[in-house]
Amino acid sequence: MRAVARQREKFTHDVKAGDHTFTVDEPVETGGQDEGPSPQELLAAALASCTAVTMEMYAQRKGWDTSGLEVDVEYTPAERGCPTKFELVLKMPAHLDEEQIERLQVIAAKCPVHRTLEGEVMFDERVELA
Repeated sequence: MRAVARQREKFTHDVKAGDHTFTVDEPVETGGQDEGPSPQELLAAALASCTAVTMEMYAQRKGWDTSGLEVDVEYTPAERGCPTKFELVLKMPAHLDEEQIERLQVIAAKCPVHRTLEGEVMFDERVELA
């Protein structure tokens, strides 16, 4: 998987990921033009959407109806002395039974983005002149 961010103006960037292009920007209060989600918002969105899709895929294999499923992620970046915090609220449809809800909650923590954020991360960085 690959993503490329190309500067447009100020803090606004065009991002290409696969066959998709979208705009990322900072809010006005931090000097951006708010033309798209911030990188921090994208991180929360990646976790919310990956969790929801993972639960939906599992439920589909089981033949469970997850209509109305919603994942709400509140993200608080790390500050000195405090870890990064993700608060996930899994809003399950009322028609699911207790066993289905418990199983989906276990599956939610197995989404690839959740596992990535939980695990050790390595960076390999280099500079290339354009």
